[in-house]
Amino acid sequence: MKVPKKIDKFRRDLFRSITRQIGSNAKKQDLSNIEPDKVKKVLIIRPNHRLGNLLLTTPLVQEITTTFPNATIDFLAKGTLAPIVFKNYKNLTNFILLHKRPFDNILSYVSIWLKMPFKKYDLVINTVKCSSSGKLLTKITPATYKIYEYEDDENTRSQTIHHGKEAVIALRSALYGSDLEKVTKEVPMLDIKCSDEELQKGKDILASLMGGTKNSIAIFTFATGDKCYSKEWWSTFYQHLLVAFPDHQIVEILPYENVSQIDFKATSFYSKDIREMASVMAACKIFIGADSGIMHLACASGVPTLGLFSGRMEQFRPYGKNNNAVDISLTGIAHWTEEIKDILNPSQKK
Repeated sequence: MKVPKKIDKFRRDLFRSITRQIGSNAKKQDLSNIEPDKVKKVLIIRPNHRLGNLLLTTPLVQEITTTFPNATIDFLAKGTLAPIVFKNYKNLTNFILLHKRPFDNILSYVSIWLKMPFKKYDLVINTVKCSSSGKLLTKITPATYKIYEYEDDENTRSQTIHHGKEAVIALRSALYGSDLEKVTKEVPMLDIKCSDEELQKGKDILASLMGGTKNSIAIFTFATGDKCYSKEWWSTFYQHLLVAFPDHQIVEILPYENVSQIDFKATSFYSKDIREMASVMAACKIFIGADSGIMHLACASGVPTLGLFSGRMEQFRPYGKNNNAVDISLTGIAHWTEEIKDILNPSQKK
């Protein structure tokens, strides 16, 4: 059942109005006296179904695992992707899954909301400050401690916080207060935790597609909305890659829609299995693509990743060792080429 846009907008506006003040005092939450070994049950709330948004929660799961070694984690999300993304996270034991389209299964959707006030956790974390449903679910779920959102403080107000780091910073701020060194230390990278078996399968698939004579550059030419660059743009860039990197072969990772902005001119790989896609990308030397869920999947697979952005870069760019991003609206193809060379040959980086 497709909900009309006007009704959906009204629902969103209503939720925002209702939840605007919820968690407004979250920055006062003090976990400095908490005993990490005694935290046994944690709930992460991320009521979203999109691949990229779920992958951006993997740093928080890693942080909780490290900080609270005896804790098991429940994860509240929308859709069916979360159990696949977190398949190899052993301390994540239970998924609470809201239907992606509530009106398609309204009874199931409502029943989850009705059950949440009867659960009990040591800690509940709402991962995104702009999520009205996330704040409301945090409000109604009983817990000893609750973190509603990331709150700016004098130590971080001047910084643009990466979307994948916000909830980690929120947790650390509650735990360590003004200890800037602990709050801002390196945040875990996105990680889908491919198993050795999955990684080997990815290598085998890539070898069967490309042969074993050259290293592979993976490209992803699709994205949603204005993040999807034109066929002309991608055709020019693809031809440049062929000339600039003759010692490498190019494989195009295809989207769920099975379309190509270069009209399938490169050898391509298509799969609906996101873990299989991750394993194939992990076997490549570099991944190049626009801001998308698949870009975040590449980053989480461990392949060095170059994100192609046109604005809003700092909050969503690939971060960590050998990952980078360029703003194509401010730089040219020569700059992008140098960035690719630096990623392919980090020891020769200027």
